[in-house]
Amino acid sequence: MPFTPYHFGPSALLALPVKKYIDIPTFVLANVAVDLEPLTVIILRLDYPLHGFCHTLLIGTAVGLFWGILAYAIKGIFKWPMKLFQLSCKASISRMLLSGTLGVWLHIIFDSTLYHDIRPLWPFDPNPLLGIINSSSVFLICEIACIATAVIFPARALYLYRKQKSKLKAE
Repeated sequence: MPFTPYHFGPSALLALPVKKYIDIPTFVLANVAVDLEPLTVIILRLDYPLHGFCHTLLIGTAVGLFWGILAYAIKGIFKWPMKLFQLSCKASISRMLLSGTLGVWLHIIFDSTLYHDIRPLWPFDPNPLLGIINSSSVFLICEIACIATAVIFPARALYLYRKQKSKLKAE
């Protein structure tokens, strides 16, 4: 999915139940950050595979770790959206490194089911995930996850806000 918003839905939806262990913005944005590779290939018209080394688990790990470090350096930017959605924001370097890496891996796994030029297990050749699910199903999963995320995140935030407000009234 060369630089599409399709990765936002599944990553945000998967992040919510494990928010205790990961940094949600780092995880979600890592799913998109790895697509800077195909975007660069397209914009600069490079003679390079659309999904190159950054779309491998080995180099993708380095990309995820780099994103985790960058996200930690700019962590203050993430405070207001986290507060808006009533999510705790306990940024630590280890949590952000883990989140960046897992986010990139999730992206690679999704894309590996779709694109023949991805070699997730590089330096080994085969892509064992290619075609295990048809592309229209992958896109449908992403669309449903996007819609679910657009409903669940605000609904959860509103519920927690009202709960907190009624608790304050009771006191």
